[in-house]
Amino acid sequence: MVEAFIPEFWLYPVMFGVAVFTGFVDSIAGGGGLVMMPALLATGMPPHLALGTNKLQSVCGTSMAFRNFWKAGLVDVRGNLPLVALALSGAAAGALLVQQISAGILNYIVPVFLLGLAAYVIFSPKMTDQDAHERLSRKGFAPVAGGIGLYDGFFGPGTGQFFTASLVGLRGMGLTRATANTKLFNAATNWASVLVFALGGKMIWMLGLTMAAGAMAGGYLGSHFAMKHGARVIRPLMILASLGLTGRLIWGWFTS
Repeated sequence: MVEAFIPEFWLYPVMFGVAVFTGFVDSIAGGGGLVMMPALLATGMPPHLALGTNKLQSVCGTSMAFRNFWKAGLVDVRGNLPLVALALSGAAAGALLVQQISAGILNYIVPVFLLGLAAYVIFSPKMTDQDAHERLSRKGFAPVAGGIGLYDGFFGPGTGQFFTASLVGLRGMGLTRATANTKLFNAATNWASVLVFALGGKMIWMLGLTMAAGAMAGGYLGSHFAMKHGARVIRPLMILASLGLTGRLIWGWFTS
């Protein structure tokens, strides 16, 4: 069944501004959903419509950031294509699944993962721009890519941090290069989710496209900022995004 929601006029400029901010943060450290999803739900939008509309704006911001990182030579598109295909397939499956069942159980599981992620970023000596020895080959990383893709299609917040941390810790990439390659994975998973949500009628197109313009502006500015300042700005933003998202999800336990 197609859910109905008619945005008021004032929502367009407000959500455009929110999308600029989340696009900027998301292109550097991920975690844009920390702000965007609560903002969409605060409008009274049904949850499935909020998820679909969020994916529409997110994919545009992420694709803009990916373009900038790729032009700078920081993304290995050809070498990662099989992994990207797995992540894309996982995201499509997750987006189909979330339209059938409640995602509430993840509100209890995800904070645990995000707290562990924040601890990894804080205490790991590998969160620099220097490449390290890889613990998993591309083939060994396949289940990780597919699993994160599934999570992104099903729920989403924290996906950027999961991809970046796993590329650093398991694939041995430096932090800036891991952030750049994360945008390749994230763009693929977002496009898969957008297609599934659109076919399911779970999207508000005009509002989503307005937000997409803001997300592209934020993604353009944020990706250039990340390339200029590198790990010294990405690392603390990842910590803040991880802890902030964890706090937001835990708060949801007590208010829902």
